[in-house]
Amino acid sequence: MDGLQWITVHQVQVSAGGELTGMPGLMWRVIHHGIWVVYLGVVQAIISPESTGNVAWRTPMAVAATSWFISQTLLFSSKKLSPTIRMASKAVHSSSQSITPSSSPLKVVDSHLHVWASPQEAAEKYPYFPGQEPSIPGDLDFLLKCMSEAGVDCALIVQPINHMFDHSLVTSVLKRQPSKFIGCCLANPAEDGSGLKQLEDLVLKDGYRAVRFNPYLWPSGQKMTNDLGKAMFSKAGELGIPVGIMCMKGLSLHISEIEELCTTYPSTVVLLDHMAFCKPPVNDEEQETFSALLNFSRFPQVYVKFSALFRLSRKPYPYEDTGELLSQAISSYGANRVMWGSDFPYVVPECGYKEAKEAVSLIASQMHVSSSDLEWIMGRTAMQLFQHS
Repeated sequence: MDGLQWITVHQVQVSAGGELTGMPGLMWRVIHHGIWVVYLGVVQAIISPESTGNVAWRTPMAVAATSWFISQTLLFSSKKLSPTIRMASKAVHSSSQSITPSSSPLKVVDSHLHVWASPQEAAEKYPYFPGQEPSIPGDLDFLLKCMSEAGVDCALIVQPINHMFDHSLVTSVLKRQPSKFIGCCLANPAEDGSGLKQLEDLVLKDGYRAVRFNPYLWPSGQKMTNDLGKAMFSKAGELGIPVGIMCMKGLSLHISEIEELCTTYPSTVVLLDHMAFCKPPVNDEEQETFSALLNFSRFPQVYVKFSALFRLSRKPYPYEDTGELLSQAISSYGANRVMWGSDFPYVVPECGYKEAKEAVSLIASQMHVSSSDLEWIMGRTAMQLFQHS
């Protein structure tokens, strides 16, 4: 069904009281809505509270039975489930294998970049959205050249505004390079509600692994916490994909929305793009906003992207003033919830793609970030979250 070989290797006993037993060493947590069984962020099965007796779920052969140890990566369901085990195999990428921090070779992962059609591609097949024609190149060939020169192995492609809700160009890239790229689609908050079905189709049919919420695309006067926003946010949790949130006009405008969504739907992972656009604070108001960003770490499902440093820094390359942002993010979130991203192609005219990657190492050295933490930031966090190898 999903291109993987599956074998049944796990069988547990669920008591009438909802207790999960039968797996030595398994760390688990139960809430009244049900149990989500997750391996390194990937939902393998959902057991409803009505299920009792022996239950079993299947695991890709790449995942050894002895490697199941679930603790902080356990996620929870936020809605009533049927009294059966519902497999979430769609959450497992067809080319993915299990990865563990101790044994996998390090891959450098760019957690945030864009790709759009070349002028020729736009004229022939993948038109730009009216008024969003790009002023700089961002085609696949250019991206691959930059990644090769910089030694970047994989990347998360975020659907660009230049193609708005037409995902055909990015989808074509994902199909051409499935081992190198995964996709983050763009949520469509149109009042007709069509965005909810589009989100589901992009994930289940086209294999997208994340969704971006751009609050400035919501209808005028409405917030991400309107009925449709909540429905899409909840759906993302059900589908096992993170929601990336772009706070381009400032985190302070969206703190209450993010808090409400994280509190109401704890099973939905959140990615705060570009450190939620927090610059190194220079006054009390900015310090308060940055403190709010750090305080979001109390939600275990929230991650931050140390990305687009040229947007965060008040100084020229190599953006050394962002070092304190990184240091405090690591202290609050842990390096395993922080990931680097370039914001290609916008970064190219600012400092260059390879230089953007190198800046992180320079900043990490300046702030005495450990080599282990730097490995998480430069790849392991994204690899674990997206199960991409």
